[in-house]
Amino acid sequence: MTQILITIEDSLEIIVLFAVLFFEVVFALFIGIKKKRNSKLISVIKIALFITFIALLATSVITWNFRWYGFGILLGMLAFHNVILLFRKQHTTSNDKSWRLVMNTLGMLALWVFALLPVLIFPQYSPIEPGGEYKVETKKITYSDPSRIETYTDNNENRKLTVQYWYPADANGKYPLVIFSHGSFGTVTSNVSLFSELASHGYVVASIGHTYQSLYTTDADGKTILLDNSFMREVSIENAKTNKQQSFEFYKKWMSIRMGDIDFVINTILNQENIVNHDPLFDLVDQTKIGVMGHSLGGSAALGLGEVRKDIGAVVALESPFMYDIIGVENEAFVWNEQPYPLPLINIYSDSSWNHLNDWPQYALNARLLSEPTPDTFNFYLQGAVHLSLTDLGLTSPTLTNILSGEKYSLNPRDGLAKINQIVLNFFDSYLKGQGEFSLN
Repeated sequence: MTQILITIEDSLEIIVLFAVLFFEVVFALFIGIKKKRNSKLISVIKIALFITFIALLATSVITWNFRWYGFGILLGMLAFHNVILLFRKQHTTSNDKSWRLVMNTLGMLALWVFALLPVLIFPQYSPIEPGGEYKVETKKITYSDPSRIETYTDNNENRKLTVQYWYPADANGKYPLVIFSHGSFGTVTSNVSLFSELASHGYVVASIGHTYQSLYTTDADGKTILLDNSFMREVSIENAKTNKQQSFEFYKKWMSIRMGDIDFVINTILNQENIVNHDPLFDLVDQTKIGVMGHSLGGSAALGLGEVRKDIGAVVALESPFMYDIIGVENEAFVWNEQPYPLPLINIYSDSSWNHLNDWPQYALNARLLSEPTPDTFNFYLQGAVHLSLTDLGLTSPTLTNILSGEKYSLNPRDGLAKINQIVLNFFDSYLKGQGEFSLN
């Protein structure tokens, strides 16, 4: 029964779309045959459709949010109009020509599709519930880094970062700290299912919104800052195959900003115990157990910081090249840091990169770790997934995930995320909590 309900919910927007399109075509045929522009039967059906929509909202089959605003407003306006027609009994004979009826019908069909676009792009879904013993709370805090000036603006202000925390509710004791860095154009909530899963099992998770490198960041006061155009342009033109020197310069710049952000956030959290009347959230943090993880560019920054800070115990990279370990360019080839990676590490890959690790220059060290594995370095290939389905976007918008990744994934996003979340949990349990030996088998 649960599987049936999930299937219905996953297809809800398609069912609604086909239903309204079907009725619109039936209405057109009825008008064309009966020669009645405003039929009492059509009015009753349109009002009934709106009542059905309200019933679906009332029973929580449909959740009232931005996805359904346009559809609900359009349906309500049509219902209101037809209520007036019923009371006025304005059911007139139609003298419309066939072409006009066809054009009106096509216009209504297009209007319905437009109204349903938000729910078609961001279909209603059931979130992945965390499986740990703790209930999860979340909190957002904005910090200003007094040691750095914001380079994406000219106002000479300090760089500000908004961090969202997921942590065990009503908990006592100390828990490992895990920092997350999103990918290019990502957001602070890109992997909420993973954050919640970790927090429910006794972790304090801090996800950083990298200001001007995130699609948007909304600070604790509600101010929203959008993605910087210059950063977007850099990402769009970067090509390690055709211009390694340019890529190297971009990597250095991005790693300086990203690693600086993560470093600042870790130091800020660790310093909270020295602040009078600090947030009780930080009393939960075990300062001796720190993990860092990230997706794409964020994972590259996590990999780099793991080589710099001595207090980091483990690193998770979701499809990320070792950008920090590229130390130069000689003879049209990247020069790499040859030192072995100093920490327990797991790289997680999708179809987007797995078959290209030997072809893409920036992934050369990733490929080497596959052929020359070390005891505490792990590689996991999630077959059927794509780059952005390693984030919750695969669940919230399958359409955008396919478009932005440039390919279609075949793995159910819920299954893929559940697998990633379990692997990351087991990895941190082993290397941060010391609970057993980690294995991918």
